[in-house]
Amino acid sequence: MKVLLLFSRNSTLYQPLCKASLLMKMVFLLSVFQQVSGKVHAQDVTISGEQLSLKNIFKEINRQTGYLFIYSEELLQKAKPVNINVTKERLEEVLRICFAEQPLTYQIMEKTIVVKLSAVKGNVPPVTIKGKVVNNKGEPLPGVSIRLKGTNAGVASNAGGSYAIDLPGEKGILTFTYMGFKPREVTVNGPGPYNVTLEEDIKVLDGAVVIGYGSVARKDLTGSVSRVNVTDMQKAPVVSFTEALAGRVPGVVVSTTDGQPGKGQDIVIRGAGSLTQNTSPLYVIDGFPVEDFDARSLNNDDIAAINILKDASATAIYGARAANGVIIVETKKGKQGKPVITFSSLYGFSETRKQMKLMDPYEFVAFQYERNPLSTASRYFTNGRTLDDYKNIQGIDWADEVFDPSPYSMNNFAIRGGNDQTTYAVSGALNNTQGIISNTGTRRYQGRIALDQVINSKVKAGVYLNYSNNSNTGIVAASSAGNNTTSYLFSNIWGYRPIGNDPDKNLLEGDFDDLVVNADNARFNPVVTVQNTNRVSTAKELLVNAYINYAINQNFTLKITGTVDNRLSENKNFYNSRTIQGSPFNPLNVRGVNGDVMYAEINNWSNENTLSYQKTINRVHRINAVGGFSMQSSTSKLHGVAVQDIPNEELGYSGFDEGIAYASPATSGKFTLASLYARLSYNYKSKYLFTATMRADGSSKFAKGNKWGYFPSAAIAWNMTQEPFFKSLPFISESKIRASIGYTGNNRVSDFAYFTSLGMPNIAAYSWNNGTPLKGIIPLDLGNLDLKWEVAEQVDLGYDLGLFNGRIELTAELYRKTTKDLLLNAQLPGTTGFKTVFRNIGRLQNEGFELGINTVNINKKDFKWGSSFNISFNRNKVLALTRGQDKLFSFVNFESQYNTTPLYVAQTGMPAAMFYGFVFDGVYQYEDFDNPSPGVYRLKSSIPANGNARDVVQPGDIKYRDLNNDGTVDSYDQTIIGRVFPIHTGGFTNNFSYKGFDLNVLLQWSYGNKIYNANRILFEGNATVRTEMNQYASYNDRWKPDNPSNTLFRVGGQGPLGRYSDQVIEDGSYLRLKTVSLGYNIPSAITKRIGIKNLRLTAAAQNLLTWTNYSGMDPEVSARNSTLTPGFDFSSYPHARTLVFGLNATL
Repeated sequence: MKVLLLFSRNSTLYQPLCKASLLMKMVFLLSVFQQVSGKVHAQDVTISGEQLSLKNIFKEINRQTGYLFIYSEELLQKAKPVNINVTKERLEEVLRICFAEQPLTYQIMEKTIVVKLSAVKGNVPPVTIKGKVVNNKGEPLPGVSIRLKGTNAGVASNAGGSYAIDLPGEKGILTFTYMGFKPREVTVNGPGPYNVTLEEDIKVLDGAVVIGYGSVARKDLTGSVSRVNVTDMQKAPVVSFTEALAGRVPGVVVSTTDGQPGKGQDIVIRGAGSLTQNTSPLYVIDGFPVEDFDARSLNNDDIAAINILKDASATAIYGARAANGVIIVETKKGKQGKPVITFSSLYGFSETRKQMKLMDPYEFVAFQYERNPLSTASRYFTNGRTLDDYKNIQGIDWADEVFDPSPYSMNNFAIRGGNDQTTYAVSGALNNTQGIISNTGTRRYQGRIALDQVINSKVKAGVYLNYSNNSNTGIVAASSAGNNTTSYLFSNIWGYRPIGNDPDKNLLEGDFDDLVVNADNARFNPVVTVQNTNRVSTAKELLVNAYINYAINQNFTLKITGTVDNRLSENKNFYNSRTIQGSPFNPLNVRGVNGDVMYAEINNWSNENTLSYQKTINRVHRINAVGGFSMQSSTSKLHGVAVQDIPNEELGYSGFDEGIAYASPATSGKFTLASLYARLSYNYKSKYLFTATMRADGSSKFAKGNKWGYFPSAAIAWNMTQEPFFKSLPFISESKIRASIGYTGNNRVSDFAYFTSLGMPNIAAYSWNNGTPLKGIIPLDLGNLDLKWEVAEQVDLGYDLGLFNGRIELTAELYRKTTKDLLLNAQLPGTTGFKTVFRNIGRLQNEGFELGINTVNINKKDFKWGSSFNISFNRNKVLALTRGQDKLFSFVNFESQYNTTPLYVAQTGMPAAMFYGFVFDGVYQYEDFDNPSPGVYRLKSSIPANGNARDVVQPGDIKYRDLNNDGTVDSYDQTIIGRVFPIHTGGFTNNFSYKGFDLNVLLQWSYGNKIYNANRILFEGNATVRTEMNQYASYNDRWKPDNPSNTLFRVGGQGPLGRYSDQVIEDGSYLRLKTVSLGYNIPSAITKRIGIKNLRLTAAAQNLLTWTNYSGMDPEVSARNSTLTPGFDFSSYPHARTLVFGLNATL
């Protein structure tokens, strides 16, 4: 046998031994080695490489440590190549890695290592180690990763928490890791079994936080990133996860126009960053950016984690799409082990939280008599009836007839599993929510497939498919069904007479009120209206994401992703003869029985190619770099038809072909985006942290010379707890200061905004030489070649504090976000021939403060109590508008008398939206008048008129403040009359658990915002002068000679029509018991008997209680929601109170 000796030439044994024979060397060495200890002296080794031979590894170890190796060439021929990547690792651990799964073993003798054939190779089979993994409640944990330390050998626990792993011997160290639990190492010395209890990681301070194109330990974050407690969020009985975000994250405001089933949520992060363009954040689902994301397409139960990126340091890597923040969602994937089946089901009902109290028959007739005594007497005082007779007549409560407790159901199913090569997850959801208004509701079908495949040690790939079908039906309360105010749903519910003038006639049986049939006042039976409204709005989406991940070596990784997103929407409306739009008795209906159908399709695709680099130098310097490029394209198509005079209404949509088409719109669009991005992060001992980001985006929405935008950012952080002087403060577990500055962009304008578009509308028809009229082509929209990127600069300063080993966590942040070159769809003078044009004008600033506190109040074996509190202050301010302009007025369409009067103003130095109008100054009283003769009143010369002629104003009329003291109230007396945006918003969550019970309670609030309650214009004084319109019961306290009210004017005392004032502006502050969830986990000893692993019973409520001074049905409302027109309430669908019961089962 040929024997080789590998010695260091610096060894003192080398020269003497060279002079001896090989046999003498062996005898000498072995006799010496048998007398010495096999202890390894402390040595660190750094080796990295793929498919390395043992011989080369031995040489490198010898070079770094001076250790000698004795082996034969024949032995090394039996060895397998080794993949190894260690830095400053102990020699013993390096040897363990090298000899794992080898037919060789080794013996350490002082500074020499002897390599020999394994004595058990081919003779002793591997030893199987078994055990079970549970949590601190004794419940099994499926999918726990169990690995033999120093090797690639590993398994996962099955659904019952059990595992079995083969070891090359009876000794070793097993590592146990599981998301949400602290990792644990167990030393194996014998056959076992080895049962392991994992402890929940309450702090989760070092948990990975997903950021743009990667993840980072929370303690190493430099940007502003908020993590959502997904477990709490999923306890809310809601369809969309965005709805469940309300009140849970500082700096994130979730709002809806109203509570209409199927309505999406508007999410604003750190204040609206644009005046007229989309202010919604970018969504990233499993690493794939998705714009204009419909949150209803993703099932709440499929979500594993949500991280919200708020400052420019965190968002700039997404550049053009990140000016309004980024919401990163990670979904649940398959895990190694046997299939785990989960099922959850919720059933319950929804009901209205509050109804408006209306006048009863007696009060209604008395009101009408004050308005018009003669006509009222002829209608209601016939056949000997008097006003007092109506005290005993039961009227119709139209709200009771329309509102109805409605069923709610939600069912989820999932199966997840896999092995060490392939993991899968398949899930589905069915939701059916009926609205609290009859014949309204939403239904959702959703399914998801996630497949991940390890192809080899370097390559991993995956594909994710998500399909959703959302369908909304029924009347839209906040939309007009005609051309007058009374065609809104709640105008009919509240305004319809509670009693008819004919006691033998039941108003419920008629389609309309035949007493008011004029064009401006037509009123239709709200019960018939909701029952006959045939509206179906369907949105289907198929989102397919795929990736391939290639580990080039231990430092570089290449990831290629692709996304295809197909969206189809169909909106159908059919108006039969019993609807407002189709009734032959509606004076404004010129189309008879009619309907329309509209189809829209959007196809998006994107590709991202990202190269990542990470390197640790001397255990103290950590470098992480990301670079890549991406491409995105979107095409859209829209077409439809509107048909009138349908002769056979019984056929419904099938009868469209028999009608007359009066419109057939068709449009298409396309845009592309190309991007380059890079990020460099440096970490020194997790003490000093630095991140720099750069992104360049090229958009087809801008003309040549303006297509590219460049968005850099930088951030630094100092983790003080890593400093030596903090060792004397052991109660402080985290103390970190962060600062960042950066730029993001916005290109959310129409696809061809810089082009002037042409079209062939009906108004462009012309007749040549008295022939048949032909359509011509005319300019429709004015283009702007100078249009460019809207850019936001954001500065952020943050502080993270942890106390008592994470029992208390606090995050405080100050920020300032300034947006310049605002993309505004600006109004143009009528003389131009165009209404609007996209322009870059002005600057807008948001600055604020955020505070989040998480505490573990009690953490006992049987009882736990944790709290989470957040509060956010944001101040919005217009810094500049276009040249020579310091005010921008905005209008609201709801009533013809008011539509041309501005209600909002954006003024330089003020918030982007403030209520604008007249200052309500009470009601004129008798002392404001001279009384020269009985029944004759003349305003005193010192009292200004309200805009009507002085000799017309009467006691009990509305009074406005004369701001310029010119003796009359006119347009020069309009001013800012109310703050729209809240001073602060927040939420307070408490979680309690006692043995098998758990309770989750969320309080959400908004403070300091105002609401313009336009409903009161019609129903608290009839300021639009409609006939036979019922009123709120509150108007019973109106001004009368014997009741000199100073808040509600007399009947007919509304003053000049079409004036906005702060009389109906109300405090919109509220505190809402948003979510309450109670659960009970049935003991496993019981569930096992029926073959169920875990079974949890639940009861939950949403919008359970609300404390507010707002007089309307719901303070969480903004019927014309936009940056410039928030806080407006008219005929809004109220949010429902939902109560559900259900179960969650794991098989």
